[in-house]
Amino acid sequence: MDGEHGMKIPTITLCACLAVAGGAAACRGEQGLSRSETPRAFPVAGAMAEMPRLAAGLDRFALGAYREIRAGDDGNIFYSPLSVALALAMAAAGAEGDTRAQMYRAMHVELPADEMNPAFNALELAIAGDGGDDRFKLHIANGLWAQRGFALQPGFLDVLAHYYGAGLGLVDFKDDAHREQARRAINTWVGDETNGKIEDLVPEGMLTPDTRLVLGNAVYFLGKWADPFDADSKDQAFTRNDGSTVQVAMMSRTSGARYADGNGCQAVSLEYLGDRIEMVVLLPAPDTFDAFDAAIDAERLDTIMDSLQSVRLHLYLPRFTYEATLDFVPVLKALGMVAAFESHRADFSGITMEEKLSIGAVVHKAFVAVDEEGTEAAAATALGFLGTSLQPQKPLLMRVDRPFLFVIRDRRTGTILFMGRVMDPS
Repeated sequence: MDGEHGMKIPTITLCACLAVAGGAAACRGEQGLSRSETPRAFPVAGAMAEMPRLAAGLDRFALGAYREIRAGDDGNIFYSPLSVALALAMAAAGAEGDTRAQMYRAMHVELPADEMNPAFNALELAIAGDGGDDRFKLHIANGLWAQRGFALQPGFLDVLAHYYGAGLGLVDFKDDAHREQARRAINTWVGDETNGKIEDLVPEGMLTPDTRLVLGNAVYFLGKWADPFDADSKDQAFTRNDGSTVQVAMMSRTSGARYADGNGCQAVSLEYLGDRIEMVVLLPAPDTFDAFDAAIDAERLDTIMDSLQSVRLHLYLPRFTYEATLDFVPVLKALGMVAAFESHRADFSGITMEEKLSIGAVVHKAFVAVDEEGTEAAAATALGFLGTSLQPQKPLLMRVDRPFLFVIRDRRTGTILFMGRVMDPS
């Protein structure tokens, strides 16, 4: 990155990636990263108490980021606000002054500076600390790669190990051949942490001789529906936003569900086995998609969630799989995080005193696959919440055959893990 007078400015690169998929394979551990002797912190009572405020702030960040992403994209959208926030939080741990303040404001985090890292640690461990069980997998990994010989502040490394469990890889970004090896090493780590669903997160040319540090976060989720869809999905019409139609595989099921019809949409919560994670599908009323999509925010989503009631529902939902790559720099700038990207203003002196750093790139890549699959042995365990009293009701109908939004939430903390929009499931 060039400075004001053409000089080269050392940069930080933030990488956030996630995969949400069906399948049976578990995540592999971190490869090729050494770890600080500082152990991962066990959440203390104070950090646990601040967790709801942090989760609520990150949900506002999720919807704020969505507003900016949709403004420049008329197609399918999928991303993880949690993944981006964790990468930002690691960078903010080494930021000072206005740089740090803007980063936290962009994430809608309103905690005292000394409580930020403990609260992020508590939230991450509450969401994925046990990694799931035989019913689902939820894996979060953090890592950093630094220029060999580059003097990092020991306190920064200790914070990342203590509160984010991040390992460190030493690489050479300055030499062309070694820089390509570094890129491949980072991409291999990402592939390992997402069970092979995310490939080539760091594209050729993104790393430069001026790169000094790469901070990475990976999120992998493997979930099976508590109530699987019927296996005999049939091709049916899906009406795009422009009125054209496309034939898609339409899944169906009739079961108990939490459902609402109001606030401008039909909404349904689809639970995954384990009773911890849910997908919430939001289907705007006919001919109102653009208005609903533009107006959705955290408060409206909370209102919709509070309105859900247990009913018996006949649901049609398209099967879909897609991948999305996002440049988060313009999104974060629009949210007020500006100083971190400007070489003359950025203050990352908590990371190093050797050179003045600024953030050069924030790249995010996501994969999602939604299909009919359930599980075999554990299905009966998770059906208890439906209640037998729902069985005699005549099922309500929800047919998701036009553009819709969805979020995947951690029910215990209320945190939005992933958010997406489906304009064309084909």
